[in-house]
Amino acid sequence: MPLNNESEKLSKWLSSNYNGEMKYMENHFDMRLNPALLVEGAKSVISLAYNYYSSKKQVEGAPVISQYAYGTDYHIVIKEKLNLLLDFIRRERNDVEGRGFVDSAPVLEKAWAQQSGTGWQGKNGTVIITDKGSFHFLAELILNIELEYDNPATSKCGACVRCIESCPTGAIVEPYVVDARKCISYLTIELKDEIPDAFKGKLSGKAFGCDICQDVCPWNIRFSAENNEPMFAPSPDLLNKTKDDWNNLSEEEFLTLFRKSAVKRTKYSGLKRNISRF
Repeated sequence: MPLNNESEKLSKWLSSNYNGEMKYMENHFDMRLNPALLVEGAKSVISLAYNYYSSKKQVEGAPVISQYAYGTDYHIVIKEKLNLLLDFIRRERNDVEGRGFVDSAPVLEKAWAQQSGTGWQGKNGTVIITDKGSFHFLAELILNIELEYDNPATSKCGACVRCIESCPTGAIVEPYVVDARKCISYLTIELKDEIPDAFKGKLSGKAFGCDICQDVCPWNIRFSAENNEPMFAPSPDLLNKTKDDWNNLSEEEFLTLFRKSAVKRTKYSGLKRNISRF
């Protein structure tokens, strides 16, 4: 069950300091590789994906919010669905124990998605699902029972390097390896200090997160379909704000607009910092 083949890859990524200020990635190394250390008696991991793609766009020229943060915080939405799924499984088998996770514990979600056959890790680090693309949240159910397992997914990126060539900051330092310190998503969300001057003029108008490497991916261009989750729908207030509206955004407006949004993570000061860099 342990992801032994991920140990060297994770060690090399961390030793290169590609995690930047995300020091939590250095914690619980063994637990990340072995779910049995996280959930007692764990024998199986069910990997799940939930579409968040939206064709809706903000006003042209406005600071851009990444699609995944358009609506209600995905942690809230998906955790509820995981609990419902776990309850359903328990009704079928009363000996089942387990826990659900969505980006909330030391779980190598992308590795399990590939191991389970859900999708492969693309050259930009996202999980790409055949005929569906990469605009999906990942989640897991870790259970204490053995199941019939699927085969791992294999990469179908081929010779394509659109994501690498399109990244404004050169964050994809080699195929399948992302230096988070250069990633616009990291710079606008995880980084708490001032954004380094080296990235001045390279944020491409992004205020929270970045979708560039996904937008150019042929799998997304061809297969991304509108999500059907009402709680992911962006509010008209978010979509219709102009650049001036964002520049004049008050803290009270921020708290109202993003009351249940993942954007709260960057705080009002962080969002204003990002907007000021344009």
